Amino acid sequence: MPLIHIIGAGLSGLAAGIALTQAGHRVTLYESGPAAGGRCRSYHDRELGCRIDNGNHLLLSGNRAALAYLATIGAANTLTGPARPIFPFMDLATGERWTVAPNLGRIPWWVLSPSRNVPGARLRNYAALARLRFAHGDASVAATLGHAGPLYRRLLEPLAVAALNTPPDTGLARLLAAVVNATLAQGGAACRPLVPATGLSESFIDPALTWLAARGGTLHTNRRITALAIDCGAVRELQTTAGPTGIAPGEAVVLAVPPWIAATLLPGLVAPDEYEAIVNVHFRTQAATGPAGFIGLVGGLAEWVFVKDGVVATTTSAANRVVDQPAEALAATSWAETARALSLSGPMPPWRVVKEKRATFAATAAQERRRPGPRTALSNLVLAGDWTATGLPATIEGAIRSGNTAATTLLSDPRMR
Repeated sequence: MPLIHIIGAGLSGLAAGIALTQAGHRVTLYESGPAAGGRCRSYHDRELGCRIDNGNHLLLSGNRAALAYLATIGAANTLTGPARPIFPFMDLATGERWTVAPNLGRIPWWVLSPSRNVPGARLRNYAALARLRFAHGDASVAATLGHAGPLYRRLLEPLAVAALNTPPDTGLARLLAAVVNATLAQGGAACRPLVPATGLSESFIDPALTWLAARGGTLHTNRRITALAIDCGAVRELQTTAGPTGIAPGEAVVLAVPPWIAATLLPGLVAPDEYEAIVNVHFRTQAATGPAGFIGLVGGLAEWVFVKDGVVATTTSAANRVVDQPAEALAATSWAETARALSLSGPMPPWRVVKEKRATFAATAAQERRRPGPRTALSNLVLAGDWTATGLPATIEGAIRSGNTAATTLLSDPRMR
């Protein structure tokens, strides 16, 4: 079977490599950095003296593509989470705490139970979710859901910001609807929160590389692709920092890099060009994990606090508004909120602020129109990445789906059989 060259060893590239390997192809991955994983990886932080994730990622049990990916590479048991769907929250303005706990079945009787619901929410507020499920066109999240009373501020808005990484005033409602339709609308059985027990690399990256290597896959790190040599409507050569690599007849290329890099390699490519930041603050400290291992915060800088062994980390999504603030200020505010949420005392522990200024494309109507499909004008090149037209926002689930779609696109070409 022909060799497939995969540019980029993030989740979308790895997913494409796994799907193509399962179909009998050999794959070679080229990664510009020193390690695979992209935005989904772990590393040893010298300042903290421990291993941390570059960001916090929460999966739900309804993320079928992500869970299938983990099952394939033998890493399904590396996720952990509560046995039932629970989402603890705290309102920083009032100090009020509550836990959203959907029942497992598809009939959502939990909305009638004060102990499982958002304080102050009424049954009529949930009519907003029905509007969301049928969202279309350019409607924003705020325009679709903003009249849902306390339910909006205390649940729907935080979930929208986390899923879209875009402010609700501009975030595209139908992208959020795609997430809700695959999870909350399917009942609590599709909403159980899951996080890596050890780290992102230990769950999503290292097992994938081991799986690929055992089946003849090759990874080249520190191998940046500087240009694509194109002739007669096909890629004929990869120009790399280690010299040229020829593309033989019958071979193909999967371009699985961020959109701004794809646009430089493929002049004329229409791709997302506006981005939203994410700020994560990691604290080297010990804290009780609580029933879920995380807590959502309403009304503060940090929106989620994740607790692991020896490390507590906060996440602020749609962070363009704060990303340029000094790291010291971001850490101090995040620690004050974290200490309240987790009932911690004492001075701020050692910390590390991680800013990703182009964490995801902005999930707006204008940017959604710029998302390309997997096919390109070149006969032997397809695209992958959470920024392509997956129908989902830029999430782990979307990245893996894009890699699967890129592989399916190549495999459906008679020339690849």
